[in-house]
Amino acid sequence: MTTAIVALGANQPLGDRTPVETLDLALARLDGCVGMRISARSRWYRTPAFPAGSGPDFVNGAATLETDLLATEVLAAMHAIEGDLGRRRRERWAPRTCDLDLLGLGDTVLPDAETARRWMSLSDAEAQADAADRLILPHPRMQTRAFVLVPVCDVAPDWQHPLLGKTAREMRDELPPEALAEVSPL
Repeated sequence: MTTAIVALGANQPLGDRTPVETLDLALARLDGCVGMRISARSRWYRTPAFPAGSGPDFVNGAATLETDLLATEVLAAMHAIEGDLGRRRRERWAPRTCDLDLLGLGDTVLPDAETARRWMSLSDAEAQADAADRLILPHPRMQTRAFVLVPVCDVAPDWQHPLLGKTAREMRDELPPEALAEVSPL
């Protein structure tokens, strides 16, 4: 079994469900997938939409999963859950009912270190304009995002980024204080 780290987010209701209720349902569905078991989950946090001004505040969190599945199989299960919970991939970084991101899977680097590093070096504007056509692991911008790292530190503070050699806690602690202040527990 390998530990997968998953980020969760939502800022749109799903029918009469609040974003928190939708994300709780997403976690239950992840836990019900064959080959995956939730081992830890963070509390929920309120965070500004990213990029700034792109919609209402988000609810964000993180979870760890124990799995014997390949990264592409975990991602496929996550995409199926997102779709079942109203996610439509029309526009990058748009408001959404459910967003599940595979941040890391043990020390896996996909598709290779050179490609992953190239995606890590892109600015947010470049990344928004050019979506990857395949899974990049670890997530190429997780190290710059407080709304990701604060919840990850609830569940996997000692997880070490396989390319940067830093723990989730170290990456979080390197973020600007004003970015960390935007992430508030619900």
